[in-house]
Amino acid sequence: MSGVAAAEEVANVRLERGQEILRVEDLKTHFPIRSGLLRRQVGTVQAVDGVSFSLAAGETLGLVGESGCGKSTIARTVMRLTEPTDGRILFKGEDITGFSRSQMRPIRQQMQIIFQDPYSSLNPRMSVEDIVGEPLRVHDMWKEQGHARVAELLDIVGLSPEHGKRFPHEFSGGQRQRIGVARALALNPQLIILDEPVSALDVSIQAQIVNLLKRLQDEFDLAYLFIAHDLSVVRHISDRVAVMYLGKMAEIGDHHDIYERPTHPYTQALLSAVPLPDPDARGQRGRIVLEGDVPSPSNPPSGCRFRTRCWKAEDRCAEEVPELIDRFGHGHPSACHFAELAPDSVGSGDAD
Repeated sequence: MSGVAAAEEVANVRLERGQEILRVEDLKTHFPIRSGLLRRQVGTVQAVDGVSFSLAAGETLGLVGESGCGKSTIARTVMRLTEPTDGRILFKGEDITGFSRSQMRPIRQQMQIIFQDPYSSLNPRMSVEDIVGEPLRVHDMWKEQGHARVAELLDIVGLSPEHGKRFPHEFSGGQRQRIGVARALALNPQLIILDEPVSALDVSIQAQIVNLLKRLQDEFDLAYLFIAHDLSVVRHISDRVAVMYLGKMAEIGDHHDIYERPTHPYTQALLSAVPLPDPDARGQRGRIVLEGDVPSPSNPPSGCRFRTRCWKAEDRCAEEVPELIDRFGHGHPSACHFAELAPDSVGSGDAD
């Protein structure tokens, strides 16, 4: 069986809810730093450096962290829009890390991505019908489905089929993101990667898009890798949450445990900054303020990368890289030598 035929077989398998659809093992994505007339390599940006996680069919994994921690690089690497430096990417149990462009073609029918800015991700010269129908044309499905499928998709995301004749500039930001969602659904994918899908939208529109995504997930058994820096949004939509810092995973687990019982100092600091709706609760919760700036990924600290901003750091932290292990038996591992359960007031706040 040829590589392309094998890839098509993998893509056509429909997984039941709860089965593992994506596994990332020790993923590394480094970018060379070049300088001078000869463009010699003088360094390396370690954007993603040894990240592992899994995602089940029908599940949402929220990926959070400060800007520059490597979240979007993971998204692009999993889609193979950016080539990994090392590690493995398994889709439905098949290692797609080394797949060629032709082998990835059928896989991409089942893996779609929605970008942060709904306007820049839409071609302003194309009508909405052409934008939503583009995946059908790329995969030779336009003659078979065509106009009817586009009209159906627009209706699914809450737009009118008549909107297909208009152009992106005629829509609001929320409507543009709905167009992006419709395009992502065109090929009936099983996995959608959402790279900051609501960060460019007003708060009221964010809620509409998040509720739309949840409805579509229930209706089509979609798996989401939901990337964001807004912890309130992530809590609302995610089943599990992974926290990243400077290219590495700090903590990962069930969303309730991460928000109510965080064990990594970085997670505790992030959650302490989340606004609380209850005025009384605000006064009871202590705020953890991190000192200093995030180090450069081209020259990360030795040992634990968070140690330069961590109030618990000791000599061991500079000498030994902490393993991502479950230290408390709660089912969510933490990469900290001195991990401890946070006081209840740190993680509490937003309702599930």
